[in-house]
Amino acid sequence: MKVIVFGATGMVGQGVLRECLLDDRVAQVLVVGRTPTGRRHARLAEIVRGDLSDLSPVAADLAGYDACFFCLGVSAAGMSEADYTRITYDLTTAVAGLLADVSPGMRFVYVSGSGTDSTERGRMMWARVKGRTENALLAMPLDAYMFRPGFIQPRHGITSKTGWYRTLYKITSPLYPLLARIPGLATTTDQLGRAMIHVGLSGAPTRTLTNRDINTLP
Repeated sequence: MKVIVFGATGMVGQGVLRECLLDDRVAQVLVVGRTPTGRRHARLAEIVRGDLSDLSPVAADLAGYDACFFCLGVSAAGMSEADYTRITYDLTTAVAGLLADVSPGMRFVYVSGSGTDSTERGRMMWARVKGRTENALLAMPLDAYMFRPGFIQPRHGITSKTGWYRTLYKITSPLYPLLARIPGLATTTDQLGRAMIHVGLSGAPTRTLTNRDINTLP
C-alpha cells in the first residue's frame, strides 16, 4: 500500500514512519509536515509546508494513496480550548476532508488518546475536543479508525519533542517491563506503528482501538 503520514517528527509519528520504512508491504510513504524529517529512503517522499491548514495547492500530490496515518497533535497543557480546537479539530478535519475528496474511502487512522470523550460533554477539555474530532472523522466518507493509546514507551532512540514528556519517559522507562505486564496499560512506538500498518492493510473489527487492541494486532 501507499501511505501518507502526518506528524512524522513527533514521538508517535517517528515510530510509525520507522515501521513503514521497515515493512516491504508499504510501497511508498509520503510525509506531510511543517519541518523535514531528515530521513532519506528510496520509498520516502516529503511535502514540507509551513501552513498545513490549507493543502489545496498540493491536493493532486495527495491523491492515489491507500491510507493516512495522522499522528499530528499537541499537548493541551496551558492551552485555551479555542487554540487547542484550532490545532486538534480544525486542522485534522480540514486535512481529512481534503483526503476524502481526492481519495474517497481511503483508510484514515487517527491518533487520539485514552480517555477521549465521545459524548463531547465531559469536564476534560482535551477529551471533549478529541471526541468531537473523532466523531467528525467517523462521519466522513473515509474508512476511519481511532487509535486511543495510553502509555507509549518510545523505542530505538525516539524521543518526544515535549520537554516534560521526555522527563516522564526517562523516569518511567525502567518501569516499562512491569507496566507491560498489565494488559492494556502500555504499548510501544514500534507496536503502535505495526498496528497502524495492519489496519491500513486490512482494517480492524472495531473503529476505536485501545492499547489492548493495538498490542494484540498482528
